[in-house]
Amino acid sequence: MNALATVAGLAVALGFASSSALAAPTKYPLVIENCGTQATFTKAPQRAVGLGQNSAEVMLLLGLQDKMVGTAFWPSKVLPELADANAKVKLLTVEFPTFESILAVNPDFVAAALPSLVGPTSKVAKREDFDKVSVPSYLSPSTCLSTQQVKDQYGSRDQLWNMELLYKEIDELSQIFDVADRGQALISDFKAREAKLRSAVSKDGKNLSYVFWFSSASPSADAYLGGKNGASGFIADLLGGKNAIQAEAEWPTLGWEAIIASNPDVIVVASLDRNRWELDKPEAKIKFLTTDPAVSQIPAVKNKALVVMDGQAMNPTIRTLYGAEQVAAQLKTLGLLK
Repeated sequence: MNALATVAGLAVALGFASSSALAAPTKYPLVIENCGTQATFTKAPQRAVGLGQNSAEVMLLLGLQDKMVGTAFWPSKVLPELADANAKVKLLTVEFPTFESILAVNPDFVAAALPSLVGPTSKVAKREDFDKVSVPSYLSPSTCLSTQQVKDQYGSRDQLWNMELLYKEIDELSQIFDVADRGQALISDFKAREAKLRSAVSKDGKNLSYVFWFSSASPSADAYLGGKNGASGFIADLLGGKNAIQAEAEWPTLGWEAIIASNPDVIVVASLDRNRWELDKPEAKIKFLTTDPAVSQIPAVKNKALVVMDGQAMNPTIRTLYGAEQVAAQLKTLGLLK
């Protein structure tokens, strides 16, 4: 988790006060086109809610904890360096909140990380629900996906996700709150780290194939995997390889026969703090991989090419880049990356 903490530590150290990434103050009213809808802001929000870990952590990284009145839906614990700031913000629930619990904190803005939190099929709320109570909403551009091909709430991608969508999110949130200079400083840091990691991958090494296993309800259930073009695919590409799972669905579910047939060089298992299922735990995943009679015969398992990554990094979030750093460090130790 050290790499994951780096960005937060840097943000705190910089304090954004002396950043050279100067940006003009926001001019209100600010109109933002977001995921097919238009949101208008007449002033900076004072009572914001972060629905989903990424939305909450982006706002915390921008130093907006005093403008936040609630957060919800945390697959993993907050970044250690953000713990003090996060402690100032009310936690509604680590799981899906109710619409009523959100309204109870009297928000004037809601930022959501996933359409399952604010979307057309969400059981929490739809964007029009917030419109009816005059609360502007914002959905992460990284998760504005088509559901035409895949009929679940997460949708599918026909192009590989990249950090530009994350930079767009940071930039727009920083404009909404009139802290654009902080946003540009954070974006500059991410861009430098992305370039450093990509340039550090040896060009003469093997192009590894990866399976990214998020979780499963049980060993006999289909596994939730990172799709071809999602954040997991981006990590594989960043490390000079490819995602062995070629489904365009954001979160395909596959049985182990299909996973075995994909024959990955590396299996990346997610570490999740939510404890919804036993297989949220990386040690439970690794025990299954190494003891199941069929799965244990996958060359990646036999070669002990199993690495652990923060599960939140498998979502297209601020953590994705640092998840890639986690994977790269372990693969170098295993001798699989130069």
